[in-house]
Amino acid sequence: MAQINPSILSADFARLAEEARAVEGADWLHVDVMDNHFVPNLTLGVPIVESLSRATATPLDCHLMIEDADRWAPQYVEAGAGSVTFHVEAAAAPVRLAREIRAKGARASMALKPATPIEPYEDLLPELDMLLIMTVEPGFGGQSFLDIMLPKIRRTRELISRHGLELWLQVDGGVSESTIERCADAGADVFVAGSAVYGAKDPAAAVRALRAKADGAIASAEWACGR
Repeated sequence: MAQINPSILSADFARLAEEARAVEGADWLHVDVMDNHFVPNLTLGVPIVESLSRATATPLDCHLMIEDADRWAPQYVEAGAGSVTFHVEAAAAPVRLAREIRAKGARASMALKPATPIEPYEDLLPELDMLLIMTVEPGFGGQSFLDIMLPKIRRTRELISRHGLELWLQVDGGVSESTIERCADAGADVFVAGSAVYGAKDPAAAVRALRAKADGAIASAEWACGR
């Protein structure tokens, strides 16, 4: 089954508690943390995550687009995140970091920029609960989906299947009703959607529509047969 994670990067930051409640039918609330160093944008940090965790029953999926992930990622678990994603390009010791995140009680996830191949990190997969394939360059919302990432999603799903892992495969960037089925067919089962949800008149209805399209594509996808 597909999981839909609305990204608050596209929400009204002055009304975050209300915006979080507007998508309470979602599986997770995706929180983009940017430091203006790893990516050329600055968003929010630990205090906002703490406040959000108290304001919504939807679990928080924190995506850290920050330098020195080894130092900061554990603090987001302590702030209330149920899943913490660090970029492999920003982690000095990704296995140790994933284990620390898990030990603190959250799901450990690793993200890859579009130009970062998955193959060198095959041996790390058992240490993770989720892998995030960026389908845009990280740093800004509202970008167009990069179709050239679809083969990478397929290769990643093949690696997950080869090792028999129960590993979620997330995509983030340009996910909408026009792209989500291609992502699902390629192997993704967790979908981050920003403007496609918060740009809609009814965000909750947008979540339901995205889920229906993704579930339909997964049901007929070759990779999902026999699961």
